Amino acid sequence: MTTGRRVARSALWGAAALVLLVVLWEVVKVVVPDTGWHVGEASVLPRTDDVAMPHVWEIVARIGEPETSATGAPTVLVAMLQVCWFTLRVAAAGWVLGVVGGALAAVVMQRSRVAESALLPWVVLSQTVPLVALAPLVVGWGGRIHLGALEWQKWMSVALIASYLAFFPVAVGMLRGLQSPTAAQVELFRAQAASWGRTLVSLRLPASVPYLLPALRLAAATAVVGAIVAEVSTGTKGGIGRLVIAYAQAASGDPAKPWAAILAAAVLGLVAAGLVTLLGLGLGRYRHAEVS
Repeated sequence: MTTGRRVARSALWGAAALVLLVVLWEVVKVVVPDTGWHVGEASVLPRTDDVAMPHVWEIVARIGEPETSATGAPTVLVAMLQVCWFTLRVAAAGWVLGVVGGALAAVVMQRSRVAESALLPWVVLSQTVPLVALAPLVVGWGGRIHLGALEWQKWMSVALIASYLAFFPVAVGMLRGLQSPTAAQVELFRAQAASWGRTLVSLRLPASVPYLLPALRLAAATAVVGAIVAEVSTGTKGGIGRLVIAYAQAASGDPAKPWAAILAAAVLGLVAAGLVTLLGLGLGRYRHAEVS
């Protein structure tokens, strides 16, 4: 299958999933009572009234309306585009850090079985630390960093937290790819007296591409999630995370407004993953065995 057909098929499935989500949303509003479903004291399904769960067309319409009632206020769409651009740039910085760190860790673990046994459990364990608990520590550490005229900014803490989430899928995915060549392929390079570096560049890195590309897409999406959560936890202004909180404060009188911000955050993650997919088009000749 050609790259163009693969991209078209992915876009078609994405559009179908979006339509299905919209249909399910409206079906739930029709079927589930406004007060939700309860079993005893436990709430099984949440409320579906127009305040808690507005119609999809109301959310879409709210995006094109002014953000506030003030004269000259920008539309919700303009406001969301501005904050999404900020969050995307911070998440991109975190993604780059996470990719570099994950790739280096994967190479070290592939080079040494001892290093793999020592590092891999910690790589997995690192993902169990909640971001809400990690964010204040990162901000505190950053405030103590002084490198000449460089002053640590809050967005740097957000980028570092985003890199924390992006690191894991790259490290695990690339390690799997580096270990994917068969024993016969490795022995062929050894028979030619190839050094470890040449084997890495000529065999293992090309073989890792089908495993690495899905990991990079996942890392991009998780970097956006990390950036949004970090913006909320650290109080960083200018990003979509703080906009979600600001819009949520008006949820009772303007229920479609916070859902518009949540929709923008979800689309931002898809955009980040899509941009990484475009970056991977240049590696098409290595994707014949791509693992999904």
